[in-house]
Amino acid sequence: MKIEILSNTPQHIDTCVAHLAQDGLIGFPTETVYGLGARADHAQAVAKIFQLKGRPANHPLIVHLAPASDSSDLAWLDLLTPWARDVPPQAIALAKAFWPGPMTMILQKAKGVIDEVTGGHATIGLRCPDSASAIQILQQLGTGIAAPSANRFGAISPTSAKHVYDAFAGQIEQYSPAFDVFILDAGICDVGIESTIIDLSQLATLGPLLLRPGMITAKEIARKTGLHIGKIEHHQVAHSGSLAAHYAPKTRLSMVSQPLASFHFPSNEKSIWVSMADEDINYRCDQKVQQISKDPLEVAKMIYALLHSLD
Repeated sequence: MKIEILSNTPQHIDTCVAHLAQDGLIGFPTETVYGLGARADHAQAVAKIFQLKGRPANHPLIVHLAPASDSSDLAWLDLLTPWARDVPPQAIALAKAFWPGPMTMILQKAKGVIDEVTGGHATIGLRCPDSASAIQILQQLGTGIAAPSANRFGAISPTSAKHVYDAFAGQIEQYSPAFDVFILDAGICDVGIESTIIDLSQLATLGPLLLRPGMITAKEIARKTGLHIGKIEHHQVAHSGSLAAHYAPKTRLSMVSQPLASFHFPSNEKSIWVSMADEDINYRCDQKVQQISKDPLEVAKMIYALLHSLD
């Protein structure tokens, strides 16, 4: 196995496309996090993702698509129908309002979709990433790219090419050249957290549901499309990021909601405190404190990188 970071040039985009066409794996940038991608129509290519990540075979992937050829309803329908059946008008409305962008839709899968992508489930997750590099790769490849985040299963998601490299470099000796990974470096991801997931697979009984929160909120969806997104606990539709051990750092992490001035700092542990508070906490000279922005957009963009650095 070889793993290599490539600069974001047309030549290297061509290299990534050719590697995908030969059932290879790539690490590629999206606006949310870096994905570990394989062509979504070849079972042997998709299987490599599960092996390299250590991902359970029944945990579904998201298929990334290039944007529709134009903004018409028919163009979006043509884009979705190879992957999903009985595409509802709500899906078209969401695509027109938010794609390319950090939103995934869960739909009933089309007959020809391979089980390796869906984990054997009857539904499929689809999204169109808002990344010029990803879109170029998708357009040149001519099919969807199945991709979870480009990290070991359950670990912190990568928001830079180096994060991807560090995640898999230690496995070089374990795999054959068939597992070569080319990572296209397009800098830091603009959004920094995973996509919002909306379930449209049970509209008749449950309506549209929020399965995973993200940068696109239910309030924004209602404002732009008129769709009111519900939320249900213990929803049974399988989707990425639904397991308990996801996005987990190696270092123990505790959330503290009380003022740090009144918090008992452990004296027998090496610890770093990350604070969004306005209070002056730098007087605690025996503890290292890192102040971060209170702006949610800024926090989202940097939080995974911060967890990587703390590890």
